[in-house]
Amino acid sequence: MKATEKARFDTRLSKEQKELFEYAASLGGFKTLSEFVIFSAQQQANNIVERHRTILASNKDQEIFFKAIMNPHSPSNTLKRATKRFEKEISNK
Repeated sequence: MKATEKARFDTRLSKEQKELFEYAASLGGFKTLSEFVIFSAQQQANNIVERHRTILASNKDQEIFFKAIMNPHSPSNTLKRATKRFEKEISNK
Protein backbone atom coordinates (compact mmCIF):
# COMPACT_ATOMS: atom_id res chain seq x y z
CA MET A 1 0.00 0.00 0.00
CA LYS A 2 1.42 3.39 -1.01
CA ALA A 3 1.72 6.00 1.74
CA THR A 4 0.02 9.34 1.12
CA GLU A 5 2.54 12.06 0.37
CA LYS A 6 2.31 14.93 2.84
CA ALA A 7 2.89 18.64 2.28
CA ARG A 8 3.17 21.42 4.80
CA PHE A 9 1.10 24.62 4.92
CA ASP A 10 1.98 27.40 7.34
CA THR A 11 0.05 30.58 7.98
CA ARG A 12 -0.16 33.47 10.40
CA LEU A 13 -3.44 34.73 11.76
CA SER A 14 -4.62 37.21 14.31
CA LYS A 15 -5.16 36.22 17.92
CA GLU A 16 -8.90 36.84 17.46
CA GLN A 17 -9.05 34.55 14.42
CA LYS A 18 -7.17 31.80 16.24
CA GLU A 19 -9.49 32.04 19.23
CA LEU A 20 -12.57 31.96 17.01
CA PHE A 21 -11.26 28.98 15.03
CA GLU A 22 -10.37 27.12 18.22
CA TYR A 23 -13.82 27.79 19.64
CA ALA A 24 -15.50 26.61 16.43
CA ALA A 25 -13.28 23.53 16.36
CA SER A 26 -14.27 22.61 19.90
CA LEU A 27 -17.96 23.17 19.15
CA GLY A 28 -17.63 21.05 16.02
CA GLY A 29 -16.00 18.18 17.90
CA PHE A 30 -12.65 18.44 16.15
CA LYS A 31 -9.65 17.10 18.06
CA THR A 32 -7.27 19.82 16.91
CA LEU A 33 -7.31 23.25 15.34
CA SER A 34 -5.39 21.84 12.36
CA GLU A 35 -8.06 19.16 11.83
CA PHE A 36 -10.76 21.83 11.85
CA VAL A 37 -8.88 24.16 9.49
CA ILE A 38 -8.09 21.35 7.03
CA PHE A 39 -11.70 20.11 7.09
CA SER A 40 -13.07 23.63 6.60
CA ALA A 41 -10.64 24.49 3.80
CA GLN A 42 -11.41 21.17 2.06
CA GLN A 43 -15.16 21.84 2.23
CA GLN A 44 -14.77 25.36 0.87
CA ALA A 45 -12.43 24.18 -1.91
CA ASN A 46 -14.93 21.50 -2.92
CA ASN A 47 -17.76 24.07 -3.01
CA ILE A 48 -15.76 26.50 -5.15
CA VAL A 49 -14.70 23.78 -7.60
CA GLU A 50 -18.28 22.46 -7.85
CA ARG A 51 -19.66 25.97 -8.54
CA HIS A 52 -17.01 26.45 -11.20
CA ARG A 53 -17.96 23.14 -12.85
CA THR A 54 -21.63 24.10 -12.73
CA ILE A 55 -20.91 27.43 -14.40
CA LEU A 56 -18.90 25.74 -17.14
CA ALA A 57 -21.67 23.19 -17.70
CA SER A 58 -24.25 25.96 -17.71
CA ASN A 59 -22.28 27.97 -20.27
CA LYS A 60 -21.94 24.89 -22.49
CA ASP A 61 -25.69 24.21 -22.18
CA GLN A 62 -26.44 27.82 -23.14
CA GLU A 63 -24.18 27.53 -26.17
CA ILE A 64 -25.92 24.33 -27.30
CA PHE A 65 -29.36 25.87 -26.73
CA PHE A 66 -28.63 29.08 -28.64
CA LYS A 67 -27.01 27.18 -31.52
CA ALA A 68 -30.18 25.09 -31.78
CA ILE A 69 -32.39 28.21 -31.70
CA MET A 70 -30.30 30.11 -34.23
CA ASN A 71 -29.78 27.13 -36.57
CA PRO A 72 -32.90 24.98 -36.23
CA HIS A 73 -33.27 21.70 -38.07
CA SER A 74 -36.11 21.36 -40.55
CA PRO A 75 -39.17 19.70 -39.03
CA SER A 76 -39.39 15.97 -39.68
CA ASN A 77 -42.37 14.42 -41.45
CA THR A 78 -43.54 13.01 -38.11
CA LEU A 79 -43.53 16.49 -36.57
CA LYS A 80 -45.37 17.93 -39.58
CA ARG A 81 -48.07 15.25 -39.28
CA ALA A 82 -48.38 15.84 -35.54
CA THR A 83 -48.75 19.59 -36.15
CA LYS A 84 -51.56 18.96 -38.64
CA ARG A 85 -53.33 16.64 -36.18
CA PHE A 86 -52.96 19.23 -33.41
CA GLU A 87 -54.29 22.05 -35.58
CA LYS A 88 -57.23 19.87 -36.60
CA GLU A 89 -58.01 19.09 -32.94
CA ILE A 90 -57.82 22.76 -31.96
CA SER A 91 -60.05 23.88 -34.82
CA ASN A 92 -62.73 21.30 -33.82
CA LYS A 93 -63.12 22.77 -30.31
